[in-house]
Amino acid sequence: MALTTVPGSPRVRPADWLVPAGLVLVSVIPVLAGAARVGELAGEPAATEENARFVTAPVPVIVHIVAVTIYSILGAFQFSPAFRRRHNGWHRTAGRVLVPAAFATALSGLWMTAFYDLPAKDTVVVNSARYVVGVVMLVALVLAVRALLRHDYATHGDWMTRSYALAMGAGTQLLLLGPWTVIARPEPDDPATPVVNTILMTLAWVVNAVLAEWIIRGRIRDRARR
Repeated sequence: MALTTVPGSPRVRPADWLVPAGLVLVSVIPVLAGAARVGELAGEPAATEENARFVTAPVPVIVHIVAVTIYSILGAFQFSPAFRRRHNGWHRTAGRVLVPAAFATALSGLWMTAFYDLPAKDTVVVNSARYVVGVVMLVALVLAVRALLRHDYATHGDWMTRSYALAMGAGTQLLLLGPWTVIARPEPDDPATPVVNTILMTLAWVVNAVLAEWIIRGRIRDRARR
């Protein structure tokens, strides 16, 4: 993809890369785990208790992995305004890929929640949260596209930010669940495992949603000052 630099546009400073770099960093391990899953399925693995649902119906999980990888990595660079201003057409060109990837992420996530035989640690609360996240993502994307068609770019960006924050739930869940798993070393049959899993997974989506609203409120204040 060629990037056209706008003459006289502001130089991209190292600080402008901090947020995109952080988002990519949060995405790396879930992306690598997804790539490993795709590689496993490509090798026609034997079905086990852990992977049986993916072996039986691989298409939804492959679609989800590919879509969320594109959305999380490519979407991270949309959070550098100076980069977007400097490279003319980047935001629009990337958006043509990001919006379909976002819809595929949400729809495949909802399909897997509805039809896969999920593990016992995924409680009713976690699965209900997945439905809420998927539906809210879809609503946010529809409203983002609607705002774009009205040339309301500020509102478009706000709704895309909400959608992206929810899609990044896996990265935040890893940050919360990882330390607990290392420190507590929970046993699979420990009755506390589903409870803690439910609390931390749901908390991750809440944290991302709150952070998105904080970013959006900051943008609104900046626009009001202009």
